[in-house]
Amino acid sequence: MKARTIASLLALALSTACAGAPGPAPSSPASPSASAPGPASWVARSDEDSKILLAVTARFSPEQASDLGVEDADPRVVDLTGDFRARQVAALREAERTLEARRAAETDPLVQQDIAILLHAAALQVRKIELDEQTMVPHWDVARLVFAGVHALLDDQVAPARRARAVERLRRYAGLVPGSQPLAGLARADIAAHLSRPGLTPPARLDVEKMLATSATLRDGVGKLFAKYGLTGHEDALRALSQQQDAYDAFLRETVLPKARDGFALPPPVYALDLERIGVDLPPAELTQRAHEEFMAIQQEMSRVAAVVAAQRHLPSADYRDVLRELKKEQLVGAAILPHYQQRLADIEAIIRRERLVTLPARPARIRLATAAESAEQPAPHMSPPRLLGNKGEQGEFVLPLSAPAPTGSKEAEQKYDDFTFAAASWTLTAHEARPGHELQFDTMVERGVSIARAVYAFNSTNAEGWGLYSEVILLPFMPPDGQLVSLQLRLQRAARAFLDPELQQGKWTFDTARDFLEKEVGLSPAFATSEVERYTFRMPGQATSYFYGLLRLRALRKEVEQKLGPRFDALVFHDTILGEGLLPPDLLRTAVLGKLGAG
Repeated sequence: MKARTIASLLALALSTACAGAPGPAPSSPASPSASAPGPASWVARSDEDSKILLAVTARFSPEQASDLGVEDADPRVVDLTGDFRARQVAALREAERTLEARRAAETDPLVQQDIAILLHAAALQVRKIELDEQTMVPHWDVARLVFAGVHALLDDQVAPARRARAVERLRRYAGLVPGSQPLAGLARADIAAHLSRPGLTPPARLDVEKMLATSATLRDGVGKLFAKYGLTGHEDALRALSQQQDAYDAFLRETVLPKARDGFALPPPVYALDLERIGVDLPPAELTQRAHEEFMAIQQEMSRVAAVVAAQRHLPSADYRDVLRELKKEQLVGAAILPHYQQRLADIEAIIRRERLVTLPARPARIRLATAAESAEQPAPHMSPPRLLGNKGEQGEFVLPLSAPAPTGSKEAEQKYDDFTFAAASWTLTAHEARPGHELQFDTMVERGVSIARAVYAFNSTNAEGWGLYSEVILLPFMPPDGQLVSLQLRLQRAARAFLDPELQQGKWTFDTARDFLEKEVGLSPAFATSEVERYTFRMPGQATSYFYGLLRLRALRKEVEQKLGPRFDALVFHDTILGEGLLPPDLLRTAVLGKLGAG
């Protein structure tokens, strides 16, 4: 799973953390089912504190609030008017003062801990806004932002009444609602103002070129969403947006692209803060050393498993790279993909129950294929989280993208992934994105009524993606050999991320050498390898390291608990306890788990 798409876009552009907005939100992220335990009494008090920060985000990025489930925010759009950054910082600092006063008066240690989470989230937002303003020219991807904002409302799990509000949201993006201004024009003015300031780091050329390459697909996707759900009244806004986007794309080509930097490295303080925000607190040198060591260890294990698979299949080569190429020839096509993944989920659930790995819900998980626009927006498999506020039965959804758009006429045009649609890959992808991974992780928060602070503001990639990768690891011993090999391959990819990402920033790799390494040594398709390096260099620098680091922290926690409990250790209880704590960062999670399991 990645951070929610809208949250990611606005975190990169507005420097806000994932958050919702005030309104008729319940006292916890979910409305638990009758069979689920209700939230503890302290949660209601904690959620009142969270509304202080929720109100700030509602003013500046209502798409995030809407995506989390706050319906009052549905028609509104991101605020890029005037001195919006300064206004946001002022609002965040006022929120911090209020929260500090509440913490001083609070006696419940759990509520105090949640207030500390809120204060940390607010402080990170302020630091990011201020640092970016001092160092970076913003790089608004308007087509992606509009598609994400519309798609948050036009979805099968969104109620029809909410879908209708997408019309007003689109009209606001186009500046057709009284008091609104065209988003493309505001973004253009913001970029132009920063380009005129000396000393700021301009966008990477790769980033601008990718925006231009995906613009048409994303814009087409907006129209298709309105057509899919039979909405009307958006037509004039769509025409206006098309003209505005044409002008914006011309601005990117004619003004921004000539000033874009050929390299992609961020100013070191910016990259360091990005690592902190995604939850990695190891020095880059230590992180990369451990990742290189793990990479070599996984390669050795892959060689052992590849020999078993080669013998079973009578393959001419037992080299893991060659065996992976053979496995990829067993591609699932069209209508066969979803039934296969659904059956794989059933196989995995049977293993989970038999081995007592974690408690499973009675409801089925959701899996679907991505559209072309969704693939442009999010080019890797991911879990789209459920509505976290006011949930009315919405579930997380495992989404499989199949292609990566590229510039028309290029040799990479409409690249096809072969990494996710062959039978052996379905084991580890389903474990990571569905069960026991992200779908269970997020839907458990909804069903147990975890506090808003722990479900929303404690979120970072380390505590989310660490669980996803850990889920692959605990299931691996029960997979068949071909499934084990692909699971190890994707773990190899996560180790590679943890040294490629920072070492690209340090100039030890180029875009091409990193992509070639992923193709040759990890076995990724050209499309996937290209998408990966885009992720490290300009889409989300630093974020990809969180999988490896999150796994390190969870493995260390399990080892500590096993040592302290000895024969009393129960994997199911350990895993249920982790899921019950929401998205606590590693240090807070360790304290909570040790205390609840009597291992402190």
